[in-house]
Parts: sequence; structure tokens; C-alpha cells
Amino acid sequence: MIDFLRGKVALRESDYAVLDVNGVGYRVFCPNPYALSNKDAEDVTMFIHYHVREDAHLLFGFLSRDEQSLFRLLLDVTGIGPKVALGILAAGGRPEAVILAISQENLAFLTKLPGIGKKTAQRIVLDLKDKLGSVSFTSPEAAVALSVVGSAQLGEGGHAWNEAKEGLMSLGYTEAEADRVWLQVKPKVKDTDSVDVLMKLALQALYTM
Repeated sequence: MIDFLRGKVALRESDYAVLDVNGVGYRVFCPNPYALSNKDAEDVTMFIHYHVREDAHLLFGFLSRDEQSLFRLLLDVTGIGPKVALGILAAGGRPEAVILAISQENLAFLTKLPGIGKKTAQRIVLDLKDKLGSVSFTSPEAAVALSVVGSAQLGEGGHAWNEAKEGLMSLGYTEAEADRVWLQVKPKVKDTDSVDVLMKLALQALYTM
């Protein structure tokens, strides 16, 4: 079993990169091959999922353990294969944005991802929501996303985040951007904070993203 590969990027295509590891070229399918450095002096580490099927042995690679873990979780969902899971990671942005959407049961976000209709989005939530906590995600942002379970914790019961989120979207920010900035501001938020306070915190964070 290959857990990770470290080497230089020899070639990048739309859906894969070739990683030169001590003179051996490995074709690795990844969410965004053009995000990989192709400078001759720089080694790239990719965390690998080794996928075996009857007609091929395929390598799927990720720049973080969180992406690798989320990819493997997505493969547990009926009807989602490696290519669809890869598309989810590519279009969903950071892993924590997808984690947050699942924990929130945010079908609107999930159905915007390639290859995901309403039924598949519902299946993702049903199959994975209770499994997210069993995976050791490593980034602080993913940890914050995992702490958000259910819409009540997003503001319906304690503070005004839902209204602040609507305000951000009325200013032209996307739902994904609003969800992403929530991961940054949540540790600073008090239950008594007003919509204006949350908007100010979110806008400050968005300006620096």
C-alpha cells in the first residue's frame, strides 16, 4: 500500500500530474494539478489513495491528509466513485468547506458540486454526517468545521450568524465564501454578538483571505 510519494512534478495535465520519484514517473490523479509546484529544485509530497479495479491500478494524490481522509470518506457513499469524489474536492475548495456543508446538511452547497444531484447530496449527508467525527482531520479549520453539527449551532439558537450570512450574500459573496469565513470568525464569536458585530468580523476576515 502506497501512503505518500515525494518527488518532483515532471508533467501536469488537466486531471493528473506525473511525479518523478527517483527516476520513476507515477501518474497521480489529483484535484488541481496546476496547484502543484513544478520548479526543478522543489520536491512535492502527495498523500496517496491506491485504487484497484479489474482493468487498472490508479493513484489519487492530495496535498494534505485532510483531503486524503475526506476523499476516502466520500468513496464510502453509494454511487460516488473516485472521479466524482475528486471533482467534489476540486470544486468544493478547502476540505473544511465540504466538511462544514455535510455537518450542516447544506444541500444547496453540495448540489452545486459536479456530478452531485439532490438525491446524491442527501445520501452524502445521511452516510457521512455521523462518520466525520471518527476521522482524525489535522487542520485547525477542519476541527472547527467538525465542531459545527446542525444549524442550531450556526446561529438559530445562540447568535445572529444566519442573518449575517444572508447579509454577506446580499453584498455579492457566495455561500461557499460565507461558510469558509465562518470557520475563521467562529472562535471569536459570542452568543450575545449582534448581526452588525458578526458582519464586521466576517468582512475583516474576507479582506485578508
